[in-house]
Amino acid sequence: MRYRTLGATGIEVSVHCLGTMMFGAVGNPDHDDSARIIHAALDQGINFVDTADMYSSGESEEIVGKALKGRRDDVVLATKVHFPMGDGPNRGGNSRRWITHEVEQSLRRLGTDWIDLYQVHRPDHRTDIEETLSVLTDLVRAGKIRAFGCSTFPAEDIVEAYHVAERRGLGKFRTEQPPYSLIARGIERSLLPTAQRLTMGVLTWSPLASGFLSGKIRKNQPVDLSVGRAALTPFRFDPTIPGNAAKFDALEQLIEVADGIGRTLPELALAFAVTHPAVTSVITGPRTMAHLEGTLKAADLTLDDKTLDRIDEIVPPGTDLYPADGAWQPVALTEPSARRRPLQDRSAS
Repeated sequence: MRYRTLGATGIEVSVHCLGTMMFGAVGNPDHDDSARIIHAALDQGINFVDTADMYSSGESEEIVGKALKGRRDDVVLATKVHFPMGDGPNRGGNSRRWITHEVEQSLRRLGTDWIDLYQVHRPDHRTDIEETLSVLTDLVRAGKIRAFGCSTFPAEDIVEAYHVAERRGLGKFRTEQPPYSLIARGIERSLLPTAQRLTMGVLTWSPLASGFLSGKIRKNQPVDLSVGRAALTPFRFDPTIPGNAAKFDALEQLIEVADGIGRTLPELALAFAVTHPAVTSVITGPRTMAHLEGTLKAADLTLDDKTLDRIDEIVPPGTDLYPADGAWQPVALTEPSARRRPLQDRSAS
């Protein structure tokens, strides 16, 4: 397994990062089996493990903590905070109040004294970014975390956070964790170049586009929308939705590319994700040992320029095929009131 430096942190991490979202009630509820998968990944040279407090309501962190006993010093451990962890208006978000509380809960569940990379899982327009950077800086100084980053932030929010940190003498986001795949390439437009300019590490997620690139989905074949990822987000897989037509067309062409180099579509997808010079590590989220073994098969695949050129022809650089896989949508797009003046103030005269 090859290793790369995580941004400007000086920390060396494996190019494949073990994602643990599927460990726990949402995916694999067998703690012992999940631990065996984690151990197998470590034995194959993966030293980077990513989880989050909200994965299976904290159960994933507990599984990771138990699996890393006796091996903690050799693992770069990342987790995240932001999403609600219970009822109540203050049990989520990016405030000092919540982060200060929840980091202690993550440390307890993980059974560790420190977190190598603590990430803000999503932007929070209700909280001043200075508030968030301030508490994260304090956690570094207290020794509870080693570095901090963000996840699925737009480039403009990252730039704002950088300048706030500069002006206020606060720690900076050292990493960003965005979605990236053969069919979700929107981050190539501004996010990845921004990360490069700011010397940020990038660990991407959903290289198989929530399973769309697993090789099990094909054009003109029925899709079972009642199981797996398709049940969670059926609009991503439903071939009857007109917006999905381009995605299914691209899928068949990408399968031809994979066949042409004698590899599977998932292997092509994983090899593509690690090729971009801004990408440090790619998160894969196996649920079973077979999934992990399939992932590791892609580790030795090097895509040549001819193959990458063909991929660019199918899905041009910077293009997100509908729907953008997991990309965060700003309030300016999700809330009509942010785009509309009051009714009495909308006319020109």
